[in-house]
Amino acid sequence: MTNTTTSRAPSGDAHADVDVLIIGAGISGIGAASHLKARRPGTSFAILEGRDSIGGTWDLFRYPGIRSDSDMPTFGYGFKPWAHRKSIADGHLILDYLRQTVAEYGLARHIRFGHRVVSAEFSSAKGRWTVTAQQPGSRKRAKFTARFLFLGTGMYDHDAGFTPRFTGIEDFGGTVIHPQHWPEDLDHTGKRVIVIGSGATAITLIPSMARTAGHVTMLQRSPSYVFSVPAHDAMAHTLRKVLGHKRAHRIVRRKNIMFTRAVYKASRRMPKLMRGLLIANVRRQLPRHFDVETHFTPRYAPWDQRLCVVPDGDLFKAISAGRASVVTDHIDRFTESGIRLTSGQELPADVIVTATGLTMSPFGKIRLSVDGRETKPSDTMAYKAMMLSGVPNLAFALGYTNLSWTLKVDLVCEHFCRLLDHMDAHGYDTVEPVLDDPAVTRVPYMDLNSNYVLRGIGEFPRAGTSGPWTVEMAYERDVERLREGPVEDGALRFTAGGPVSSGSQPRPGAAR
Repeated sequence: MTNTTTSRAPSGDAHADVDVLIIGAGISGIGAASHLKARRPGTSFAILEGRDSIGGTWDLFRYPGIRSDSDMPTFGYGFKPWAHRKSIADGHLILDYLRQTVAEYGLARHIRFGHRVVSAEFSSAKGRWTVTAQQPGSRKRAKFTARFLFLGTGMYDHDAGFTPRFTGIEDFGGTVIHPQHWPEDLDHTGKRVIVIGSGATAITLIPSMARTAGHVTMLQRSPSYVFSVPAHDAMAHTLRKVLGHKRAHRIVRRKNIMFTRAVYKASRRMPKLMRGLLIANVRRQLPRHFDVETHFTPRYAPWDQRLCVVPDGDLFKAISAGRASVVTDHIDRFTESGIRLTSGQELPADVIVTATGLTMSPFGKIRLSVDGRETKPSDTMAYKAMMLSGVPNLAFALGYTNLSWTLKVDLVCEHFCRLLDHMDAHGYDTVEPVLDDPAVTRVPYMDLNSNYVLRGIGEFPRAGTSGPWTVEMAYERDVERLREGPVEDGALRFTAGGPVSSGSQPRPGAAR
């Protein structure tokens, strides 16, 4: 690959050949394309998107009140300052931000909508990927070839969320909805609503629906940690007026990273102290008689699962005003008029929302193969949390679980561009991570014990216990190895001029 390659934008033909093929036009894919445009303007690329619009998760989810659960100065890209006054932003503002990024970097002509990738095969003989995409509502398939594959598909199954098997659900006379498939014509005004769940989606939905519903009940088996933060960052607003967006962005971004990392580290090192502080924060925002011990005191330590963010305490305000309530119990069965609990209590409802979780799925369920042999992600090891062992010329972006997703995406994209520069400089055609250190032990890619993680993490690549095989959920460590660390590494195998046979020697300077 050469940085002086004439840019070949994808045409209307069924076949396109590019240097880099990006899968997904969500926040990760748009980030990768923007980095390529800025850092490697001669590199040709295309973006394949299975849906008919950009945005990924932010376009897929349409439930009331959808918003970020991270602050936007860090959830936004490092190269594009977040200019809106809201720090915890509504979904439509995030979509507008992504559309602006696409327009500013001229990405629209590179995007192929309605192309859902079903398979990708790498040929060592050709040194290229052949990607097959299915067009919705048609048996027609399109083929694309590329030197590199970049997977910006996120970690969730966009086809279906997770709903447990509820006894008697077919008996319920009202409406049952999963937030991932929200009907556009639903009117919950004046209705009795039950939201099953206590995670980020439930905590987002409840205050939004409570504004017009007759009453909203949050029904949970067990509580989650809920952390109230200001929706507007007064310091950021002042700095923008004084310093301008770009200079203020660097300061606010650094401040927010340091604060979030401090909360996380304190939670892991002093869990009893942080548990007390988090619960005290909840207690201050609810009526004196409210049973915080039952409804907002989790059984696990802080950050064993992701903290749920409540902007301006909107959930607590809805509860305090009597528009919403919390019930902590187990479901016995659905009835014609609502839900009966194991305690014998029956909750009446017109609408039941099953905010019971998402389904994790690695790399958009794409079938990967190398030289005709299928490669399951769970059989691979993640190299620097951005490449797969035994898979040449492939990179992926999966964000942080304890910090803003996009912070990791930016670092991965920076390192990916540096990797391409390094290959150009040395005339390399392919690069492949190889695990040959017997001291490295395989461990799960992430260590959260949330139910959705426990259900799905077995299908993801494994992490290692040392070296470049660790998956760091620590921004400062990733800055050291992805932004500041060298590209060359003993675990990488570079080749030039076609595949290297088993007895051949690498070019001088090639990583061994």
